[in-house]
Amino acid sequence: MNLTKLLIVLLILISASNLSAQEKAERQSQFPEFSSKPYARYWWFASKIKEDDVRFNLDWLKAHGFGGVEVAWVYPLNRFNKNDTTYTPRQEWLSPEWTRIVDFTKQYADSIGLGCDLTYGTLWPFGDTSVTFEQATQRYGDAAWRQEITKSWQYPKTGYVIDHLSQKNYQPYFDRLLKAFPRPKIKHPTAYFVDSWEVETEKLWCDGFDKDFSKKFGYDIRPYMDSIYAPRNGKYLYDYMSLISDKVLKFYCDYDSTLNSVGILSRGQVSGAPCDLISGYSSLDIPEGESMLFEPEFNSIPASAALLSGKKIVSAETFTCLYGWPRDYIRQEQTADLKLVADALFANGINRIIWHGKAHNPKDQDTVNFYATTHIGDKGNLAPEINPFNKYLETVSGYMKKGNTYSDIAVYLPTEDMWTAGVMPKEKQFIWAWGYYEMRYVYFPDELNGYSPTWINGEFLEKATFNKGLLKVGNAQYKALYLNVKYLDYKALKQLTSLAESGLNIILKNEPKEPGAVLHADYSLLVEKLKKLKNVTSVIPQNLTPFISGNKIIRHWCRMDGETLYVFFPNPKADRIKFPMGYGQSLETETKRAQVNLNFGAKSYMLDLTFEPYQSLLYKIEKGKIEKIDIGFVPKTPVVKTRPADYVAPWLVK
Repeated sequence: MNLTKLLIVLLILISASNLSAQEKAERQSQFPEFSSKPYARYWWFASKIKEDDVRFNLDWLKAHGFGGVEVAWVYPLNRFNKNDTTYTPRQEWLSPEWTRIVDFTKQYADSIGLGCDLTYGTLWPFGDTSVTFEQATQRYGDAAWRQEITKSWQYPKTGYVIDHLSQKNYQPYFDRLLKAFPRPKIKHPTAYFVDSWEVETEKLWCDGFDKDFSKKFGYDIRPYMDSIYAPRNGKYLYDYMSLISDKVLKFYCDYDSTLNSVGILSRGQVSGAPCDLISGYSSLDIPEGESMLFEPEFNSIPASAALLSGKKIVSAETFTCLYGWPRDYIRQEQTADLKLVADALFANGINRIIWHGKAHNPKDQDTVNFYATTHIGDKGNLAPEINPFNKYLETVSGYMKKGNTYSDIAVYLPTEDMWTAGVMPKEKQFIWAWGYYEMRYVYFPDELNGYSPTWINGEFLEKATFNKGLLKVGNAQYKALYLNVKYLDYKALKQLTSLAESGLNIILKNEPKEPGAVLHADYSLLVEKLKKLKNVTSVIPQNLTPFISGNKIIRHWCRMDGETLYVFFPNPKADRIKFPMGYGQSLETETKRAQVNLNFGAKSYMLDLTFEPYQSLLYKIEKGKIEKIDIGFVPKTPVVKTRPADYVAPWLVK
């Protein structure tokens, strides 16, 4: 890139922080094209990072078909040994020496054609030893408690997790890191990454929360806080979660604007965060899902947020703890199993794979691995197939980045239901996940299998318009809205009623109730008004033609690029896969077939879908013709191993 083009790109980036989401998305289309090749999370264990070792690791990744890395800073290796208290020498966190080696890494990656993102903090929740007690995250009812961060780059030193609810506490952290993180002049666009929410969420609190709550809702939340998750307090829990969400969303917005102000893109996971997930994901330049600790279906939420807010790229942390937590079958992973996960992600809107991942190793060695990962390295079982598999991921990602997601029905995400429901039963919990608010078990309804649904929330209903038979918002154009919730926010109900009066087809599966403790007198009247409109029905209207019909409906994801449509069909074995995968779960010996009709535009296309073992399918519809695109990749036949009958999963709540 010449100097003039580089200056134009930098000016575009710097001005982005003052723009709307849609304006930002339009300007991002002028950025240098992101590679469709997968990235790898690249763990630096706290130690002396040497330039020769960085070159070795990056050269290896480049040679094996990766398009970039995300550098993540974690603890020293000896933290796994309780008897070893030796301090591991390292470039101290945010020191000039640390900045220099990171700067070298970014420049060297750029010089060999790799992108290089950086995790905006050490370990997972933001925090370090410079965060004071007063700046740390709080819990209601325990003034002496603050969440600690222990196993970070600064180990064995202990710091605090930053208060994510108060700008006065997290903004100094953002600004301090911004000064230390290098920003060399490079060709590839850079994003800083925020990982999944790993802040202690139970009774999350901050200074002044009670006053802010009283101002918003007109009553005191404190008398309910000791038993806020009790079923009898669902209406108060909803109000509490509403304010928590407001504060968490501001955190993500401020994170995004802080980075954009200096020409850096924001990339991040909102998974696990106690906020409106669609609004959270839409506030970031690159929304990122994850799998397998979240099911592949969860990734339809960040993909929907990207469509609604005009974002093109939707990434996913991929292959995490594939066979179980923390380290089942490490270095023994099988490509066929990985492909099943990747295809499930593509079928839920992901178009950029982030391998989880690559441990930093000494030059010419492959002795170090990260415990909760799929191992990337010469000594792992995957090594012979990484290059051809990455080529497959690159090919599919490239097609799934074209244009925008095509969707014909908007489905209202049941945020109000989940915020009211509180704590999941133990059989649904993991040791790191206890609340319904995370949306771990939310799926599109089966009766929409023949359609192309995506999620929508109250924020984007407010932004939507109805014109010429279509609900339009961001890059989405819907023929109908599907609503199957127990609770519905008052503002959302008012907007739905207004849209329905304009002619929007609404499929209302049941009569919603108002959530929260502060109720509106006209809520029931609005519901009755909505129900009486002729275009509001409890069943899918007959004139709403499904995108796919046939003897067997195969899940799919579509991208619309101008007048051209791309349709991805995952191998049927990728449907509804759950954590953890069985070792060799992908084993397949028989060809599967399905005869379907694709109804697109004014034409119907008959297809005989033939899924050879391990294969997914991709079709292109253009100018009235349909064409099959070659995405063939045949992995090595997997070996099947079953767990012992007495196996006890360590991630389950006893």
